[in-house]
Amino acid sequence: MNWLTNFVRPKIRAIVGKKKEIPDNLWEKCPGCSAMLFKRDMESNMNVCRTCGFHLSLDPITRLESLFDSGNFKYVETPKAAVDPLKFRDQKKYSDRLKEAQSKTKRPDAAIIGEGLVGGIKTVMAVFDFGFMGGSMGPAVGEAIVAAAERAVATGSAFVVLPASGGARMQEGMLSLIQMPRTVIAADLVKEAGLPFVVILTNPTTGGVTASFAMVGDVHIAEKGALIGFAGARVIENTIRETLPPGFQRAEYLLEHGMVDIVVERKDLRDTLCRVLRLLRGGRTVKTGSLLGPVPHGARSSKRI
Repeated sequence: MNWLTNFVRPKIRAIVGKKKEIPDNLWEKCPGCSAMLFKRDMESNMNVCRTCGFHLSLDPITRLESLFDSGNFKYVETPKAAVDPLKFRDQKKYSDRLKEAQSKTKRPDAAIIGEGLVGGIKTVMAVFDFGFMGGSMGPAVGEAIVAAAERAVATGSAFVVLPASGGARMQEGMLSLIQMPRTVIAADLVKEAGLPFVVILTNPTTGGVTASFAMVGDVHIAEKGALIGFAGARVIENTIRETLPPGFQRAEYLLEHGMVDIVVERKDLRDTLCRVLRLLRGGRTVKTGSLLGPVPHGARSSKRI
Protein backbone atom coordinates (compact mmCIF):
# COMPACT_ATOMS: atom_id res chain seq x y z
CA MET A 1 0.00 0.00 0.00
CA ASN A 2 2.89 2.31 0.82
CA TRP A 3 4.40 1.57 -2.62
CA LEU A 4 1.13 2.55 -4.34
CA THR A 5 0.68 5.64 -2.19
CA ASN A 6 4.23 6.90 -2.19
CA PHE A 7 5.33 6.06 -5.73
CA VAL A 8 2.52 5.19 -8.16
CA ARG A 9 -0.02 7.86 -7.13
CA PRO A 10 2.43 10.82 -7.40
CA LYS A 11 3.52 9.59 -10.84
CA ILE A 12 -0.09 9.41 -12.07
CA ARG A 13 -0.87 12.85 -10.65
CA ALA A 14 2.23 14.30 -12.29
CA ILE A 15 1.15 12.97 -15.69
CA VAL A 16 -2.58 13.74 -15.47
CA GLY A 17 -2.31 16.99 -13.55
CA LYS A 18 0.34 18.64 -15.74
CA LYS A 19 -1.14 21.68 -17.49
CA LYS A 20 0.05 22.66 -20.91
CA GLU A 21 1.01 26.28 -21.27
CA ILE A 22 -1.27 27.97 -23.82
CA PRO A 23 -0.26 31.36 -25.23
CA ASP A 24 -2.75 34.09 -24.38
CA ASN A 25 -2.48 35.78 -27.79
CA LEU A 26 -3.83 33.04 -30.06
CA TRP A 27 -7.16 34.79 -30.55
CA GLU A 28 -8.31 38.32 -31.29
CA LYS A 29 -11.78 39.83 -31.20
CA CYS A 30 -12.97 41.41 -34.44
CA PRO A 31 -13.94 45.09 -33.87
CA GLY A 32 -16.49 44.78 -36.67
CA CYS A 33 -18.56 41.72 -35.75
CA SER A 34 -17.08 40.67 -32.37
CA ALA A 35 -16.16 37.24 -33.78
CA MET A 36 -13.18 35.54 -32.16
CA LEU A 37 -10.47 35.28 -34.80
CA PHE A 38 -7.65 32.74 -34.73
CA LYS A 39 -4.38 34.65 -35.14
CA ARG A 40 -2.83 32.19 -37.59
CA ASP A 41 -5.95 32.25 -39.75
CA MET A 42 -5.93 36.06 -39.66
CA GLU A 43 -2.32 36.24 -40.76
CA SER A 44 -3.04 34.00 -43.75
CA ASN A 45 -5.83 36.43 -44.75
CA MET A 46 -3.73 39.60 -44.23
CA ASN A 47 -5.56 40.48 -40.99
CA VAL A 48 -8.98 40.71 -42.63
CA CYS A 49 -11.95 39.15 -40.81
CA ARG A 50 -13.37 36.26 -42.84
CA THR A 51 -16.78 36.77 -41.22
CA CYS A 52 -17.51 40.45 -41.87
CA GLY A 53 -14.54 41.63 -43.95
CA PHE A 54 -13.32 44.13 -41.32
CA HIS A 55 -9.73 45.23 -42.03
CA LEU A 56 -7.69 45.04 -38.83
CA SER A 57 -4.35 46.80 -38.45
CA LEU A 58 -1.41 45.29 -40.29
CA ASP A 59 2.23 45.24 -39.27
CA PRO A 60 4.19 47.81 -41.35
CA ILE A 61 6.79 45.25 -42.44
CA THR A 62 4.02 42.99 -43.71
CA ARG A 63 2.59 46.04 -45.49
CA LEU A 64 5.85 46.70 -47.29
CA GLU A 65 6.36 43.05 -48.22
CA SER A 66 2.82 42.80 -49.59
CA LEU A 67 3.22 45.84 -51.86
CA PHE A 68 6.77 45.67 -53.22
CA ASP A 69 7.57 43.32 -56.08
CA SER A 70 8.34 39.83 -54.72
CA GLY A 71 8.27 41.36 -51.22
CA ASN A 72 11.76 42.79 -51.76
CA PHE A 73 12.69 46.24 -50.47
CA LYS A 74 15.45 47.96 -48.57
CA TYR A 75 15.15 50.26 -45.61
CA VAL A 76 15.82 53.96 -45.84
CA GLU A 77 17.29 55.30 -42.63
CA THR A 78 15.12 57.86 -40.88
CA PRO A 79 16.77 60.96 -39.39
CA LYS A 80 16.96 61.15 -35.62
CA ALA A 81 14.83 63.69 -33.82
CA ALA A 82 15.20 65.21 -30.37
CA VAL A 83 13.86 62.96 -27.62
CA ASP A 84 11.28 64.53 -25.28
CA PRO A 85 12.16 68.12 -26.23
CA LEU A 86 9.47 69.57 -23.91
CA LYS A 87 10.23 67.27 -20.94
CA PHE A 88 6.53 66.45 -20.97
CA ARG A 89 4.85 64.51 -18.20
CA ASP A 90 1.25 63.45 -17.62
CA GLN A 91 0.58 60.28 -15.66
CA LYS A 92 4.14 59.26 -16.52
CA LYS A 93 7.16 60.75 -18.25
CA TYR A 94 6.92 61.03 -22.01
CA SER A 95 10.44 59.59 -22.26
CA ASP A 96 9.16 56.48 -20.45
CA ARG A 97 6.22 56.20 -22.86
CA LEU A 98 8.65 56.34 -25.77
CA LYS A 99 10.81 53.61 -24.29
CA GLU A 100 7.76 51.39 -23.76
CA ALA A 101 6.61 51.92 -27.35
CA GLN A 102 10.09 51.26 -28.69
CA SER A 103 10.39 48.11 -26.61
CA LYS A 104 6.97 46.90 -27.76
CA THR A 105 7.42 47.56 -31.50
CA LYS A 106 11.23 47.26 -31.77
CA ARG A 107 11.19 50.53 -33.76
CA PRO A 108 12.52 54.01 -32.97
CA ASP A 109 9.22 55.72 -33.85
CA ALA A 110 5.91 55.40 -35.68
CA ALA A 111 7.06 55.58 -39.32
CA ILE A 112 9.40 53.42 -41.37
CA ILE A 113 10.59 53.87 -44.96
CA GLY A 114 11.31 51.28 -47.61
CA GLU A 115 12.25 51.55 -51.27
CA GLY A 116 12.02 49.08 -54.12
CA LEU A 117 9.95 48.30 -57.17
CA VAL A 118 6.16 48.28 -57.35
CA GLY A 119 4.98 46.87 -60.65
CA GLY A 120 8.45 47.58 -62.01
CA ILE A 121 8.32 51.24 -60.97
CA LYS A 122 10.85 52.72 -58.56
CA THR A 123 8.99 53.61 -55.39
CA VAL A 124 9.76 55.04 -51.97
CA MET A 125 7.16 54.07 -49.40
CA ALA A 126 6.52 55.42 -45.88
CA VAL A 127 4.35 53.28 -43.62
CA PHE A 128 2.92 54.13 -40.21
CA ASP A 129 2.82 51.73 -37.28
CA PHE A 130 -0.41 52.34 -35.34
CA GLY A 131 1.01 50.19 -32.55
CA PHE A 132 3.55 52.92 -31.79
CA MET A 133 1.56 55.39 -29.70
CA GLY A 134 -1.36 55.26 -32.11
CA GLY A 135 0.82 56.16 -35.09
CA SER A 136 0.91 59.73 -33.79
CA MET A 137 2.98 62.28 -35.70
CA GLY A 138 5.75 64.13 -33.92
CA PRO A 139 9.09 65.49 -35.16
CA ALA A 140 10.47 61.96 -35.73
CA VAL A 141 7.58 61.08 -38.06
CA GLY A 142 7.83 64.47 -39.75
CA GLU A 143 11.53 63.87 -40.37
CA ALA A 144 10.71 60.43 -41.82
CA ILE A 145 8.16 61.85 -44.28
CA VAL A 146 10.56 64.61 -45.36
CA ALA A 147 13.42 62.12 -45.75
CA ALA A 148 11.23 59.77 -47.79
CA ALA A 149 10.08 62.62 -50.07
CA GLU A 150 13.66 63.81 -50.60
CA ARG A 151 14.73 60.24 -51.35
CA ALA A 152 11.96 59.90 -53.92
CA VAL A 153 13.03 63.13 -55.64
CA ALA A 154 16.72 62.20 -55.56
CA THR A 155 16.13 58.79 -57.15
CA GLY A 156 13.26 59.75 -59.47
CA SER A 157 10.88 57.43 -57.64
CA ALA A 158 7.17 57.49 -56.97
CA PHE A 159 6.29 58.40 -53.39
CA VAL A 160 3.66 56.35 -51.57
CA VAL A 161 2.51 56.92 -47.98
CA LEU A 162 0.33 54.62 -45.89
CA PRO A 163 -0.81 56.55 -42.80
CA ALA A 164 -2.48 54.88 -39.82
CA SER A 165 -2.63 57.54 -37.16
CA GLY A 166 -4.60 59.28 -34.45
CA GLY A 167 -3.04 62.60 -35.45
CA ALA A 168 -0.37 64.89 -34.02
CA ARG A 169 1.42 63.69 -30.87
CA MET A 170 0.21 65.80 -27.97
CA GLN A 171 3.34 65.21 -25.84
CA GLU A 172 5.40 67.23 -28.32
CA GLY A 173 2.99 70.16 -28.53
CA MET A 174 3.70 72.83 -31.15
CA LEU A 175 6.64 70.80 -32.46
CA SER A 176 4.12 68.19 -33.59
CA LEU A 177 1.87 70.76 -35.25
CA ILE A 178 4.83 72.14 -37.19
CA GLN A 179 5.10 68.77 -38.92
CA MET A 180 1.82 69.46 -40.74
CA PRO A 181 3.18 72.21 -43.03
CA ARG A 182 6.56 70.46 -43.27
CA THR A 183 5.01 67.27 -44.63
CA VAL A 184 2.82 69.22 -47.08
CA ILE A 185 5.92 71.03 -48.40
CA ALA A 186 7.66 67.65 -48.71
CA ALA A 187 4.74 66.37 -50.80
CA ASP A 188 4.97 69.50 -52.97
CA LEU A 189 8.65 68.80 -53.67
CA VAL A 190 7.68 65.42 -55.09
CA LYS A 191 4.98 66.96 -57.26
CA GLU A 192 7.28 69.74 -58.49
CA ALA A 193 9.73 67.06 -59.64
CA GLY A 194 6.94 65.55 -61.76
CA LEU A 195 6.78 62.39 -59.65
CA PRO A 196 3.63 60.60 -58.42
CA PHE A 197 2.51 61.07 -54.84
CA VAL A 198 -0.02 58.43 -53.84
CA VAL A 199 -1.67 58.17 -50.41
CA ILE A 200 -3.17 54.87 -49.24
CA LEU A 201 -5.53 55.70 -46.38
CA THR A 202 -5.80 52.92 -43.80
CA ASN A 203 -7.83 52.53 -40.63
CA PRO A 204 -7.68 54.96 -38.89
CA THR A 205 -6.33 58.13 -40.53
CA THR A 206 -7.37 61.10 -38.40
CA GLY A 207 -6.34 64.40 -36.82
CA GLY A 208 -3.32 66.36 -37.96
CA VAL A 209 -2.23 63.62 -40.37
CA THR A 210 -5.49 63.92 -42.29
CA ALA A 211 -5.21 67.72 -42.15
CA SER A 212 -1.78 67.67 -43.80
CA PHE A 213 0.02 65.37 -46.26
CA ALA A 214 -2.58 62.59 -46.17
CA MET A 215 -5.10 64.60 -48.19
CA VAL A 216 -2.85 66.26 -50.78
CA GLY A 217 -1.93 63.22 -52.85
CA ASP A 218 -2.27 62.94 -56.62
CA VAL A 219 -4.44 59.89 -56.00
CA HIS A 220 -6.10 58.77 -52.76
CA ILE A 221 -6.70 55.06 -52.29
CA ALA A 222 -8.55 53.89 -49.18
CA GLU A 223 -8.86 50.45 -47.70
CA LYS A 224 -12.39 49.15 -47.30
CA GLY A 225 -14.12 50.50 -44.19
CA ALA A 226 -11.21 52.73 -43.13
CA LEU A 227 -12.03 55.53 -40.69
CA ILE A 228 -10.86 58.81 -42.26
CA GLY A 229 -11.47 62.23 -40.78
CA PHE A 230 -10.20 65.06 -38.63
CA ALA A 231 -12.27 65.31 -35.44
CA GLY A 232 -14.13 62.36 -33.98
CA ALA A 233 -17.78 61.77 -34.83
CA ARG A 234 -18.89 62.36 -31.23
CA VAL A 235 -17.09 65.72 -31.10
CA ILE A 236 -18.72 66.77 -34.38
CA GLU A 237 -22.19 65.76 -33.22
CA ASN A 238 -21.79 67.64 -29.95
CA THR A 239 -20.57 70.71 -31.86
CA ILE A 240 -23.23 70.90 -34.57
CA ARG A 241 -25.93 69.24 -32.46
CA GLU A 242 -26.97 67.05 -35.37
CA THR A 243 -26.99 63.28 -35.88
CA LEU A 244 -24.40 62.30 -38.45
CA PRO A 245 -25.43 60.11 -41.40
CA PRO A 246 -24.70 56.36 -41.36
CA GLY A 247 -21.16 55.48 -42.40
CA PHE A 248 -19.91 59.03 -41.83
CA GLN A 249 -16.09 59.27 -42.09
CA ARG A 250 -15.80 55.76 -43.52
CA ALA A 251 -13.95 55.19 -46.78
CA GLU A 252 -17.10 54.40 -48.75
CA TYR A 253 -18.82 57.60 -47.58
CA LEU A 254 -15.79 59.66 -48.57
CA LEU A 255 -15.71 57.99 -51.97
CA GLU A 256 -19.34 58.97 -52.57
CA HIS A 257 -18.55 62.58 -51.61
CA GLY A 258 -15.38 62.91 -53.68
CA MET A 259 -12.81 62.88 -50.86
CA VAL A 260 -11.07 59.69 -52.00
CA ASP A 261 -10.62 58.24 -55.48
CA ILE A 262 -10.65 54.47 -54.94
CA VAL A 263 -11.78 52.10 -52.19
CA VAL A 264 -10.31 48.60 -52.32
CA GLU A 265 -10.06 45.49 -50.24
CA ARG A 266 -6.62 44.70 -48.90
CA LYS A 267 -6.18 41.69 -51.17
CA ASP A 268 -6.58 43.95 -54.21
CA LEU A 269 -4.42 46.80 -52.93
CA ARG A 270 -1.15 45.86 -54.63
CA ASP A 271 -2.73 45.36 -58.06
CA THR A 272 -4.57 48.67 -57.72
CA LEU A 273 -1.40 50.51 -56.70
CA CYS A 274 0.52 49.00 -59.63
CA ARG A 275 -2.13 50.20 -62.09
CA VAL A 276 -2.21 53.69 -60.58
CA LEU A 277 1.57 54.06 -60.66
CA ARG A 278 1.76 52.85 -64.27
CA LEU A 279 -0.85 55.42 -65.28
CA LEU A 280 0.92 58.22 -63.44
CA ARG A 281 4.33 57.24 -64.84
CA GLY A 282 3.02 56.74 -68.36
CA GLY A 283 3.82 53.02 -68.24
CA ARG A 284 7.54 53.61 -67.61
CA THR A 285 9.16 50.84 -65.59
CA VAL A 286 12.73 49.83 -64.74
CA LYS A 287 14.51 46.50 -64.78
CA THR A 288 15.25 44.78 -61.52
CA GLY A 289 18.79 45.65 -60.46
CA SER A 290 18.62 49.26 -61.64
CA LEU A 291 16.68 50.39 -58.59
CA LEU A 292 18.50 53.57 -57.79
CA GLY A 293 19.86 54.58 -61.17
CA PRO A 294 21.25 58.06 -61.78
CA VAL A 295 19.93 60.99 -59.80
CA PRO A 296 17.91 63.21 -62.16
CA HIS A 297 19.57 66.57 -62.83
CA GLY A 298 18.32 69.16 -60.37
CA ALA A 299 16.11 66.64 -58.57
CA ARG A 300 17.71 66.94 -55.15
CA SER A 301 16.39 69.91 -53.24
CA SER A 302 18.99 72.16 -51.69
CA LYS A 303 16.58 73.62 -49.16
CA ARG A 304 15.90 72.02 -45.80
CA ILE A 305 12.22 71.66 -44.94
